[in-house]
Amino acid sequence: MDGSKTIRELYDSGLSQELRALESKRKEILVRHAVSTFFILAGILLFIVSNGRAIFVAFGLLSIALFIISTVLAGKKTNAYKKDFKSNVVKKVVELIDPGWNYEPGSSIGTLEYAQSGLFPKKWDRFRGDDLIRGTIDKTDFRLSELHTEYRTDSVDGNQHSREQWSTIFKGMFGHAEFNKAISGRTFVLPDVAEKLFGKWGQKLQRNDSRGQLVKLENTAFEKYFVVYSDDQIEARYILTPKMMEAMVDIRNQLKKKIYFSFIGSRVYIAISFSKDLFEPRILKAGVNFADMEQIYLHLNIISVIVREMNLNTRIWTKE
Repeated sequence: MDGSKTIRELYDSGLSQELRALESKRKEILVRHAVSTFFILAGILLFIVSNGRAIFVAFGLLSIALFIISTVLAGKKTNAYKKDFKSNVVKKVVELIDPGWNYEPGSSIGTLEYAQSGLFPKKWDRFRGDDLIRGTIDKTDFRLSELHTEYRTDSVDGNQHSREQWSTIFKGMFGHAEFNKAISGRTFVLPDVAEKLFGKWGQKLQRNDSRGQLVKLENTAFEKYFVVYSDDQIEARYILTPKMMEAMVDIRNQLKKKIYFSFIGSRVYIAISFSKDLFEPRILKAGVNFADMEQIYLHLNIISVIVREMNLNTRIWTKE
């Protein structure tokens, strides 16, 4: 099925009307933010010109109070707008792809699933996610959501003030699906950052990883993008057949993003890095835009592309 044509049909038949209905709410948010800006600027100006006069100080404090109230109201309106967008727009796009899929905008992949993947061993201090999608594609069950994990570092500046800084471990789409082969070990396929940055020196850096032994494979296109670690060299090659490696390269070329895989137990875990939130409405720009809906469709349909490209619906030997 031509996904672009399908989302166009949905857009023309009703989705654009839903977006236009939401436009008034988006504009209300912008007005509320403009009012908040006016109050905070007025308050600052009144304090500057007050010269200690009570009347100016009083009006300055009133402006600050009105700024706080207006900002809280803007936040509530923004949350309501996002909730309506996901319920009335994103949910319909999910149903277009497959009516049997479940979409839970307030839920995400859990911390246990994230840890079981072994993809990001660094300890996280903040774990956030949303837009969980779960379902089956033919024989293959899957779970997928947006995730953002971070770690915290504390430092002290020159004035002995403590400072807190948050750094991203992973941000993007994270999911897992049933794998079509029976495996007992752990195999990781990671973006080959070291060799890309440092060339031959990077090959030496590749050998140092806590996730297992370096596995070298005879596929130059695959080796260009990925590095493989496993606790079982034979099983890694059993998993990474020529067709599987070709599929991973195709997925990487389609998405043009860093992509991570791990094969553990009966699951294949997938993480795709994105720098922005994928299913949130834009506030500063009009939301009645087919190109934005097409991007949402493509991002929601990533799991179908992965299952199809990696041929996960074909059961191998002991997997039925």
